[in-house]
Amino acid sequence: MSTEANYAGPRRLPRIPPPPPYRPTTGQDEPTPDTAPEPAPAPSAPPRPTVPPKPSRPAPPGYRDTASFHLANAAAAWQTRSATKAPRKPARAETSPQERPADRTPLPPERDAATLGQPAEPTPPRRPAVRRALVAGCLVLGLGLIGGAAAGSWLAGEPGGRPSAATFGDARGLWHSAPVNSLFPRTLHGTAAGPGGADRTWHRIAVAPDTNCADAFDPLLAKALSPAGCKRLLRADYADATHSSVITVGVVTTRTDVSGMRALDKRFTTERLAARRDLMPRPYTVPGTLAADFGPAQRASWSIQVLPDMPLVVYAVSGFADGREVTAPQPADEATRTGATSAPAQSGLGHDAAGVADRIEHAFRTQAAKAAEEE
Repeated sequence: MSTEANYAGPRRLPRIPPPPPYRPTTGQDEPTPDTAPEPAPAPSAPPRPTVPPKPSRPAPPGYRDTASFHLANAAAAWQTRSATKAPRKPARAETSPQERPADRTPLPPERDAATLGQPAEPTPPRRPAVRRALVAGCLVLGLGLIGGAAAGSWLAGEPGGRPSAATFGDARGLWHSAPVNSLFPRTLHGTAAGPGGADRTWHRIAVAPDTNCADAFDPLLAKALSPAGCKRLLRADYADATHSSVITVGVVTTRTDVSGMRALDKRFTTERLAARRDLMPRPYTVPGTLAADFGPAQRASWSIQVLPDMPLVVYAVSGFADGREVTAPQPADEATRTGATSAPAQSGLGHDAAGVADRIEHAFRTQAAKAAEEE
């Protein structure tokens, strides 16, 4: 029997369909063998980027949801993402100088952050230069005023000024050439010269004849004044308006020159001789007056002023007019201090000694200046 005869015989063999093409498992129901497989849908193409990604091997159909697909297309996916997001950022245009960010270097003091980067404007004249010019002008003006004041003080023989030879010589002759009322006025007024700034008034009650300095001072004070010599001594007594205090004021005309007076003033200042109790001046006692009982035991406060520009030593000593003794005398510089509680301070005797001495000094200076102008 031939093969063809055997194959065409009544015996029919079942038809076996050919195997379907290989497809990966997707978790969905497989088509039945009797149904032809439907073609897989084509994957949707990603949006075309502005910058195309590098060419890569396209993924086969049906590989979209598999790990192999993601691994094979990872680079393309990142490139696609970068390309799609890049256009969202506007391209940075060239900025003008005003829009550029400020520099991080320290700002100069003349410009702030708002003006940094802008064209510099012409710099106006600096204020320090103007200030220096004003200071220089004030300095010149001040020197002129000081020079004028110094010149006036030399003519008038005021403290600190350089006395002229005429003024210095005229001051030495005042003891016999000037009227007594011009040197020791009958009434002295002291504005704010008392305790607490109160006004004081003193009246002259006696004038002593001019004399030498023998027996006029205690031995230690006489020794301290001896380097300047003593040509003449003038004295007078004053009482306050209430007649409760009495003051003796004296002026010693010395024999030394300007350098000798300055040396004496320096010694009294540096050694504080004017504050020593054993160098207190003696009072001038005049019977029949308020100074009748004014003796050494009644001395309460005192002041000694050595004039470095004139041949004069002015002093004053004060006490109670009723003759009471004072056991703790105090120099006028200490008795006139604010808050002083001693008896000379509270009674105003320190102010009396300082006030009378200052005004008699002023009277002698005034008469010396007048004498110099008349020559």
